Parts: sequence; C-alpha cells; structure tokens
Amino acid sequence: MRSTSRTPRAVTFAVTALTLSALIAGCTSTKSGGSDSGGGGSSGTVKIGLITKTDSNPYFISMRDAAQAEAQKMGAELTAAAGTADGDNDSQVTAVQNMIASGVKAILITPNDSKAIVPTLLQAQQKGVFVAALDTQTDGNKGVDATWATDNTKAGEQQGAYVKAALGSTTPVLAMLDLQPGVSVGDQRHSGFLSGMGLTDSSPQIAGKENTSGDQGKGQTAMENLLQKDPNINSVYTINEPAAIGAATALKNAGKTDSVIVGSIDGGCAGVTAVKNGQIAATVMQFPAKMAVAGVDAAVAFAKDGSKPTVPTTGYIDTGVQLITDKPLGGLDSKDTTWGLQNCWGGKS
Repeated sequence: MRSTSRTPRAVTFAVTALTLSALIAGCTSTKSGGSDSGGGGSSGTVKIGLITKTDSNPYFISMRDAAQAEAQKMGAELTAAAGTADGDNDSQVTAVQNMIASGVKAILITPNDSKAIVPTLLQAQQKGVFVAALDTQTDGNKGVDATWATDNTKAGEQQGAYVKAALGSTTPVLAMLDLQPGVSVGDQRHSGFLSGMGLTDSSPQIAGKENTSGDQGKGQTAMENLLQKDPNINSVYTINEPAAIGAATALKNAGKTDSVIVGSIDGGCAGVTAVKNGQIAATVMQFPAKMAVAGVDAAVAFAKDGSKPTVPTTGYIDTGVQLITDKPLGGLDSKDTTWGLQNCWGGKS
C-alpha cells in the first residue's frame, strides 16, 4: 500500500530497488565521478532517486515499479528508498542526503511529513538537484520544482455525489470513517465528500465520525461503534479502501450489507474487487503510476537541458481520478469493475 526484480544492463542503465538500509550503504558506492548534480548539458547516465512513504504499501510499490520501468525505458538509473513507516520523516531525510551524495540529478519523493522534509529538500535544490513531490504536496509547495498528485477534493466529491445519487430521495443517515486529524489528504477527501453530498460538518444527517488511520481493522471497529450509536445508518464515507473493507465486514456481521451504501477512494485492485463483490458500492480510482512516469520523464528532461515542467496555480499537476462501480447512476461518469481491474494498482486477488 510486490515489486518484480529486474536484471540491470551493465552499459546503459541500472535500475535498483533498495530498502533504506541498503541505500545508506549503497549510494556512495554507486557515486559517479564529479560532484556536479545540476541539470543541463550533463553527460552519462541520468541518476534519479525515488523515496516513497513506505516500501510495503501496494500503492507505493506500484509507483516504484512504474518508475523503474520508465527509468529503464529512458536509459536512466533509478535508486529507490522508503521510510520505515508512514510518518517516518527521519528515514526520508537520510535517504535524500545519501542520494545527494551519490550524485543524483533528481529526487522524486512522497513526503511522510510535508513540513519537516522541506529544509532537506531545499538543500537538495541548492545543490542543483531537481526535486519533485509525488502524491503528497509539501507545505506551501516549498522545496520542490513540481508536484504530481491526485485532486483529493475532487475524489471526495465524486464519492459523495455517488452516495447521494444511490440514496435517491432517502434522507442520509451518514457515518464518516476519516483518516486522522491534520493530514491534508484526509481533510480534502472529507470536505470533498460532504460537498458532493450537499452537506456540511454540522449537518444533522451525520450520525457520527471516527478516525481509522486508513486501516482495515480500525475501519471495522469504527463501523461497529457507529452502528451501536445509531443502527439506522444507511450510508458510509470512507477515507480509503482498507477502511471501507473493514466497514463492509462490520456491516456484514450486523446483517446490513444490502441496506447501507459504502463509498470509497483509492483504486487498488483489492478495493475494485470489493466493488465487484458488492462490499463497496463505488470507489474513486487514482493513478500512482502516472505520477511516477511523469516524474521520471521530467527528471530526464531536466538532466538533458535544465527544463522544468509548468505547474498550475493549484500547486500541483493533477493526474486524474475515475469513479468505478458496476451500478452506474445517471449523470455520473463511471467505469465498471472490468475496466477497473485492468487499470488498478496492487496485486489482483
């Protein structure tokens, strides 16, 4: 939230996927001659660093795999590292520092701490390294030359619009399974969902809210707690698909699967399968591979001529979302789960 190993070509490129511990030992050993990391007019193989939040989440694994494949296609060398857990800024700081020392031309990062990582990224930029954020913006978009990400507000709006349409004339009795306080992705999806439903945080239609940290087990517990509080719940917002699958388990145990509409966001293969199986009514797919490919392409372009992508006033380049459901509703653009399983990320179950 399975990477496939690839045999590097000795002359034109070498693509490696490393854990953090391997990176610490490995960056200096692959350091090329000279300390100039600036773009434009450089010769030799382009060295790119990718740092994800973790190396176990299928979302970030798919991002890494896509970056590896694109680097191979472009004749670049990719070194990958990750934090030890979601929220681990220290490991990402160490990874950036070691990548700078190894002579990378560019660093692509999904920040674990959007604010705390900024000083380290600014140091990278000062050394002539192209820096791009993927999936998660830095605080004030500082320390990066570009960002590729999902419009999480729009994703939330699509989930909310679908749940509202599925309810029809029935008054919502809504449970909200959130992420955790202060995380921008969670806040954006939450507010977008309410907008799509035509509600606000103070609306009486909200039966209750609980934080899940995006975890399946916590999602199940949260849903159980909210059902105890109000057994008439008929609709559920979920921050992501693991939380949604947890909620679906609680609803099944309570015999309420057919009477409650569950919406979600992510587009992982497990989540799309849950839509196909009727556990989730609809999900909104995002595209981590697009972020990775765009980041690698921009890194190679920068190394060749110093060019940087144009970033919209939003502060990030939107990589799109797509509503996935097998029960399409009028006026909402959607794809079915057959399409979803062809385009999802993570292992297909």
